[in-house]
Amino acid sequence: MKKRHIQKFVIISLLLWLAFNFPVLLLFSSADAIMGIPIIYFYIFSVWTLSIIVSFIFLKKYNE
Repeated sequence: MKKRHIQKFVIISLLLWLAFNFPVLLLFSSADAIMGIPIIYFYIFSVWTLSIIVSFIFLKKYNE
């Protein structure tokens, strides 16, 4: 992998760190639910799934 591709993964890691940081998680800690799932769980698993998809796309596209 080239250095700029590795930098993209570093940026994804930093964004995930920010997304799972405690103050951001507090924004979603309400008693409401989406389709019967508490908002905090929906947020955590959505961000997690999105990060896996984006990482997979980057690996497939830039794997040399």
